[in-house]
Amino acid sequence: MTQLYLQTWAEARTRFTNLLKDISEEQLTKELINTKNSAGFLIRHIGDVELLFAKNVFGAVELKVRAKTVAAQHDTGEWVNLKELLDYQQEAFETLKAILEKQSDDAWLQPITTNEFGTKTKAEALGRIISHTAYHAGQLSLTLKYGS
Repeated sequence: MTQLYLQTWAEARTRFTNLLKDISEEQLTKELINTKNSAGFLIRHIGDVELLFAKNVFGAVELKVRAKTVAAQHDTGEWVNLKELLDYQQEAFETLKAILEKQSDDAWLQPITTNEFGTKTKAEALGRIISHTAYHAGQLSLTLKYGS
């Protein structure tokens, strides 16, 4: 089960990572009209939430997370360094992947309770992080294409 869930998550995440292949630093400040979040903010936010899931849902309790986008709840304009953002999202991917690999097949049915989404099994929580990343990848795609 763990390998299947891992493959599903990694494949779903390509909706996000494929956008990063051709992104330029100049695009990081792009925003859609009547929205609050820049392309750079969205990249950082995806990484922040993946790290929070690694720690709070999947058990990487020793992990220190500074989820700046979650804490600020809005774009502060600081997400303009492409290398830092790409490194950060890669670190988030590797961290979440490592803790997912440690899940036993039985663990996927274990309930987890968080303030953000209540009680879910770990399998359901994985669906939540997949949909979160895909949702913001869609926003990122539109921002890169139509933002100014």
